[in-house]
Amino acid sequence: MKNRRLSTPIALAATAAIGALLLSACGGTSSAAGEDGGKLNVVASFYPMEFLARQIGGEHVKVADLTAAGVEPHDLELTAKQVAAVQRADTVIYLKGLQPTVDKAVAQTHPKHVVDATAASPLVDHHLDEGADETDGHSGEHDHEHSDAAGDPHIWLDPTRYAAVAKSVGAELAEVDPAHAADYQRNTDTLVGQLAALDQEFRDGLQNVKTKTFITSHAAFGYLADHYGLNQVAINGVDPEAEPTPSRLAAIQRAAKDNGATTVFFEALVSPKLANTVAADLGLKTAVLDPLEGVKEPDHNDYFSVMRQNLGNLKAALGAS
Repeated sequence: MKNRRLSTPIALAATAAIGALLLSACGGTSSAAGEDGGKLNVVASFYPMEFLARQIGGEHVKVADLTAAGVEPHDLELTAKQVAAVQRADTVIYLKGLQPTVDKAVAQTHPKHVVDATAASPLVDHHLDEGADETDGHSGEHDHEHSDAAGDPHIWLDPTRYAAVAKSVGAELAEVDPAHAADYQRNTDTLVGQLAALDQEFRDGLQNVKTKTFITSHAAFGYLADHYGLNQVAINGVDPEAEPTPSRLAAIQRAAKDNGATTVFFEALVSPKLANTVAADLGLKTAVLDPLEGVKEPDHNDYFSVMRQNLGNLKAALGAS
């Protein structure tokens, strides 16, 4: 299947850019010992991977994010300069199956060191059947449209899975730059401890709720729901802006009524129009549940602050006591 936002012309343009750069950048050398002042040159595919690189790498890395702040990562079209950056990087950190243009660049440019987040936390299918009566978002058509890799890519929304990826990033940076291995290990341990504390906050905050069902614009929160014993009811599969079928709307309405759902969640980087329409039709409220694919103001918010905002919004929607 094609990516939910990646058109065929864009895909062809990305392929052409990669092919051109294979010739022009093949003589590129690592920047770790030269142009970046001895820092490792790390390329991250989108915000959750960039956050790990910065937190663990600290002062020893220079991080470039292929996806600009506030940009929906599925919309990414790599430039020739970005493809060259992937090839020249000392380390590339990405999540295979989320951004086909990045997957293709990694596969064709062969960077020296790569961290694929899915190797540390294998993907699980959280699929959606728009025509059936199932209301838990876990049966029917597979969400394979991100790339050829099967499975829901949103692993970072489960802090324990994100911690596993963090350990993988720390180990790779230590291998590439053994002189600072102790620093990378210390930073990894600190971050993993912070993620464990966040996990406990979610467990405590969602322990006593009136309903375990929440409605989202698309099925991005399957790992979060699974980990905390909640029930995600998604309007759509991978595309939060697609028009749901009448049968899907009927199923959502039944789920809301049967489970006491109060809120339709929409995303920070996506228009709330669909969520507002569905909520109005069902007589429900709307609120933001951020999938953290990108952060609009990274100088003011980060992974932890946005996740805590999500927790607060979930507690309110689910009637936590």
